[in-house]
Order: sequence, then structure tokens, then C-alpha cells
Amino acid sequence: MFKHLLVPVDGSDVSKKSLKKVAELAKADGALVTLVYVSDPMPPLVYSDSTMGYGITQKDHQKVCDAYAADVFKKAATQLGVTIKAKTVHISNANLSEGILEGAKKSKADVIVMASHKRTGIKGVLLGSETHEVIVHSKLPVLVLG
Repeated sequence: MFKHLLVPVDGSDVSKKSLKKVAELAKADGALVTLVYVSDPMPPLVYSDSTMGYGITQKDHQKVCDAYAADVFKKAATQLGVTIKAKTVHISNANLSEGILEGAKKSKADVIVMASHKRTGIKGVLLGSETHEVIVHSKLPVLVLG
């Protein structure tokens, strides 16, 4: 059915759980898989691993984001299993849904496969849904895994 799946990953439990289903889909269709991680291009005012925060340059921030993305990709590849050889793309975009759509365009995917946090009610209103944003703005089909 689909030949190239774009799968946003962020290292969260929701994203990890969806990778088993992604692997099943990819195997069933013989599809390529591209993992996308979206990071904010602007460093926060302060990085703080302790009570003592410190400022960081744009260049250093990009290095940290690249290292984190590589770690997320490595863990996601493990979740997919050895039979799925996934490509990766790291996008810098302050808007997560725009970054995912940019990754889909860049990788030439034919479907976006996303997990949903299943936020409803007041949580959905306050926190929003990146999955919903992608669905609304995507020109590609979006498969939402529950």
C-alpha cells in the first residue's frame, strides 16, 4: 500500500510504542522507513542541568540537538528491529508540525505515520495536538497509531 513511511520520533514512550506497529507496516508493504526528529533552532536562554544555569551559543546548541537526535534515532532503530533499515532526517524548526511536514517533503515519503498522545478535553485544548496540526496541513495521508 505505502512504499515510504515517515515516522516522527522524539524519544517519548508514546513514540517508542508506535515503532513496533511501524515495523509491522513496513514489513507487510516492503516499505522504506525514514525517522524524523525536529528540534528547536533557537537555544533556550539558559541550559540547566543543575541549579546553576549557563548560556549557550547557537553553534553549541546545534551540536547538542544533533547529539540528542542521533541518540533518539539509535534507540528508535533498536525498537524497529534489525530487519528494518531506517533512514534519518533531523529538522530544525521551531514549529513541530511544520518540521514534520518539511521532513516528509525532504524524504519524499508517501505517508506520515504518527503516534497520538490521545489528549482530549481541557488537556487537548491547552496542550494542543501536533498530530492534529499535521493532519490539517499535510498534503500526504497521515496514519495515526493509537
